[in-house]
Amino acid sequence: MSLRVAIVGMGGIGDIHAGVYDTDARCQVVAVCDICQDKAAAAGQRFGCPSFTSVDEMVARTRIDIASVCTAGTENGGDHYEPTMALLNAGIAILGEKPISNEIPKAREMVALAEEKGLRYGINLNHRFTPAAIRARKWVDDGRLGEVNIINMTMWIDNPIESSPHFHMRALHPHSIDVMRHFCGDVTKVHAFFKRGSGRKIWSNVQANMLFENGVIGHLTGSYDAGGSFGLETLEVVGSDARFVLREACEHLEFYPRRSKQVETYSYLGDMMGFSETFRSRITRWIDQNAEGVDPDEIDGSAMDALKAQLVIEAAIESWETGQVVEVEKV
Repeated sequence: MSLRVAIVGMGGIGDIHAGVYDTDARCQVVAVCDICQDKAAAAGQRFGCPSFTSVDEMVARTRIDIASVCTAGTENGGDHYEPTMALLNAGIAILGEKPISNEIPKAREMVALAEEKGLRYGINLNHRFTPAAIRARKWVDDGRLGEVNIINMTMWIDNPIESSPHFHMRALHPHSIDVMRHFCGDVTKVHAFFKRGSGRKIWSNVQANMLFENGVIGHLTGSYDAGGSFGLETLEVVGSDARFVLREACEHLEFYPRRSKQVETYSYLGDMMGFSETFRSRITRWIDQNAEGVDPDEIDGSAMDALKAQLVIEAAIESWETGQVVEVEKV
């Protein structure tokens, strides 16, 4: 039996989600929705399904098993709340786009409703789903690094968009912080510094120190004024016995033993050649878990993970505004 799929928000990201579902034999795209009638109609033609401009109308007229919410809005997360609440209230499992919401009360409300209704609710935190990240996580779990002491993350892109003051932090770094949490657990304290790039109105650069619940110390470097074709992401995790470096989100992985020069190097694991392919790996995992009928609290890259990342982001913003080390709000 195939999963009946709907996509809400038919911009570029929604189109990517729909394309992955459309090429998976376990899925059938049964509806698309966008507040722009032309976008909705064009997407309906592309994917051979009815199109809607209202989520309420869509759920009333269509049987849906799972849905992707790919709306944008302020700071790329401002328009997720209403369609997500409507779909959850209709009993539909959701894969949302990041950030879950830049308004913490709304993020909490969405997570709570999914839990109340016993529904699977994931977020497209796609960086953790690459073959390279999966191998690196196994090294940590197997104890190859020894006791983990330090994690460093650099994520930057060349993004000239001027939006709200904290657009860079709230729109880009759900990914960075999710990856850091994926390897080292919950963050308890943050101390951050922001900088505007040349000619900028927004805070487009960040350096943030983090203390994790398990004692690991971490550092994030982020920017909308760097990158270009010369880098996107570098993750380094340092343990008592070894460290690894994961480059360009998925392309290169290196393992450095502490007391040996026998470095292990891997490139393009799983034949994943670049960042654009991470959407397919993440959405396919979402399909896998729904097809398998896993419990909602077993979803990889869950809405709870996304909420915890947003709480770290808000602590970083508060740290910059107050000049203090800030404790991360509890879930």
